[in-house]
Parts: sequence; structure tokens; C-alpha cells
Amino acid sequence: MGRVKSFLFGKRIESGERIHHFLILIIRTILLLAFAFSVYEKRWTLLFMITLNFLITFLPKLFEKKYKINIPIEFEILVLVFVFASLFLGEVKDYYLRYWWWDVVLHVGSGVALGFVGFIVLYVLYKGDKINAKPFTIAFFSFCFAMALGAVWEIFEFAMDQFFGLSMQKSGLIDTMWDLIVDGIGAVFASAIGYLYLKRGEVFFVDKIINRFVKENPALFEK
Repeated sequence: MGRVKSFLFGKRIESGERIHHFLILIIRTILLLAFAFSVYEKRWTLLFMITLNFLITFLPKLFEKKYKINIPIEFEILVLVFVFASLFLGEVKDYYLRYWWWDVVLHVGSGVALGFVGFIVLYVLYKGDKINAKPFTIAFFSFCFAMALGAVWEIFEFAMDQFFGLSMQKSGLIDTMWDLIVDGIGAVFASAIGYLYLKRGEVFFVDKIINRFVKENPALFEK
């Protein structure tokens, strides 16, 4: 992508790509050290979580290469931070137990992120004249998309607890329901931002990210 001008939380950053590479280096170094420690201590469950975390850090770039899509640098950074904060700090370092608000913040954040992903998916189809939809319909799809993936994540947590003896669900049903509720809060926020963007064309920093995404992926919007 070269030198980019990115807008993360409204703050202009002259080299988002450099920040992205720095974060990847730091996160992967920490994970490799934790990997070596878990092997030395023969903590195989811990090893599994660290390995999963490490592999997920490669997904955004693999997705870009496979589907020839330039993902906004802000989103790549958020994915890295979220995965590290959720699977490593949350599950491996027990931040979910140490800080009661850790789970809430991450689930609200994931709801916002997934809501924006759902919005982008339908926005691509909308701008390419593949579908004819009203702004409310696109916003509602964004909300449903985020909630659906949030439910899939809860199924993943249940499966990990059942088959590998982990404790990702913590208090079981209560934890699952609160996770989905805060997912919904984040999804509502993202879908509302998407709706306002379609109606007004300018919303905080979102319009700059979307406009850059359109510019860097012209093939997606061919009519």
C-alpha cells in the first residue's frame, strides 16, 4: 500500500502501514515467547490457544492476497489488537477474571467491527448495482450480520469448553447472554453509523475510511 494517510479514531496518522508492521512484530514476538514457555512447561491447552492466536494474525493478509482486496489499515490494526486482547490477554493471561470490564469492552468492540464488516459487504453490492436496497435495509443487515457472527463465536466458546476443558464461557448461560447483549450494543452503533453515512455521506472518520476503501478496490464497485 506504501505510505498511507489513515484516520484512526479521528486522529490523522501519516504512516499507518508502519504502525501495522510494528504491532505485528510486537504481538508475534510475545506469542512466540509464550509458545516456547508453554512447551517448556508442557501446558498443552495454553499451547493450543497461543498457536491459534498466532495463526489468526496472518488471516487479514492472506484474505487480501486470495481475494485481491485492500483491507483498510485501521481494520487490520483493530483485528490484531482484538485477537491479541481476546485470546491471549483474555484467555491465556486471565484478564477476563482480573478485570470485570474486559469482556464487555471486547464484545462491544467486536459488535462494532462486525457491524461495519456487514455494512461494507452490502455497501459493495449496493454501489455496484448488484442489489437495490434502502439505507435502513443495509443498516439492519449490518446489525444481523454482527449478531450472527457473535452467536457463532459463542458456539465456538462452548465447543472449546466441552472438547478441550477450557473455561471460555466462565459462568455459562449468563456469560453467553451478556456477551450477546453487549454484541448487540456494538452492532446497533455500527449499523447506525452506516445508516447515517448512506443518508449524509459524512460521519466522523468513517466516510474517509470507506472512500479510501472504494478508491483502492475499484473492481469491487464495477457496474
